[in-house]
Amino acid sequence: MHILIVDDVTDNIQVAMNILREDGYSFSFATQGSEAIELIERDFRQISLILLDIMMPGIDGFAVCEKIKANPLTAPIPVIFLTAKTDIDTMRTGFALGAVDYITKPFHADELLARVSTHTQLYQAKKVLQQNNLALTTKVKFEHKRLLSELENDQKEMIWVLTELMEATSDETGQHIRRVAELSALLAHYHPALTDDDVEMLRYASPMHDVGKMTVPHDILHKQGRYTEEEFTQMKVHTTNAYELLSRSNRKFMSSAAIIAHEHHEKWNGKGYPRGLKGGEIHIYGRIVALADVFDALTHKRCYKDAWNIDETIAYIKDHDGTQFDPELIAIFMEHLDEFISIAKIK
Repeated sequence: MHILIVDDVTDNIQVAMNILREDGYSFSFATQGSEAIELIERDFRQISLILLDIMMPGIDGFAVCEKIKANPLTAPIPVIFLTAKTDIDTMRTGFALGAVDYITKPFHADELLARVSTHTQLYQAKKVLQQNNLALTTKVKFEHKRLLSELENDQKEMIWVLTELMEATSDETGQHIRRVAELSALLAHYHPALTDDDVEMLRYASPMHDVGKMTVPHDILHKQGRYTEEEFTQMKVHTTNAYELLSRSNRKFMSSAAIIAHEHHEKWNGKGYPRGLKGGEIHIYGRIVALADVFDALTHKRCYKDAWNIDETIAYIKDHDGTQFDPELIAIFMEHLDEFISIAKIK
């Protein structure tokens, strides 16, 4: 371990070095405060202890100690004052400035060896603890991230399982569900207020938008032609049924899927269902999936209708700008129309 000895009397430095050398320490020294500060700032990584005289010309020991403790890089280095001043005020000032110990001159060899040994060992122990704590913190963070990743992957897997079950029991096709996911992610990507996390969330949660249709009677779900008022009422409950199912989970993908399933049939003008939400009352995820779902549904054949061509579909969407759909999303949709059409053409 390396010790810096600071004293304006070279004989005092030599005496201290002679005493401590037998315990295997290495040394550097300074005879002025300014020189000491320069050495400490340059070699702080290798210094384990500073033996510091108080009464020196120019910058005294108190000023040197204050400078050391003001710098976060050098502050942890222990400082022991070596001085002939023995009054209480001087000692109080030294400890207040951050010194760990105080040895009066002339010092005894055994006392110097014992105190230096104690504080160098404490300093090294603190460094080891800090390194171990850093390593442990890094390990804990990595493990936490790994577990979160596993949980998210489990959620994604569960979503795709439920999606496949939905395909088998409703009028939705697997490709429709995947196209809605990509369309929703693309809208989120270009939305100025949304992040990459939102893009991922919509990509994996939006496939659950119609999971509640599994609770709708088969004859209604697969009816060809228009619903009666009573049948439409039964169809609309798929939104609340899905929400009640999915909202039981507090996991982020499931929670987002619950919001989407609940709100993707709400309309910007408040005339949607199930709650008649209006404008910004509708979660942005619900507004995005509402547009993506309608765009894909219109451009593809269903059991109750033929596919519309792109021009007819775009005309419908533009006609419902500000009534059914969020105007900001319509602007994004029209600005990047070619990309949305490209996704819609996936078979």
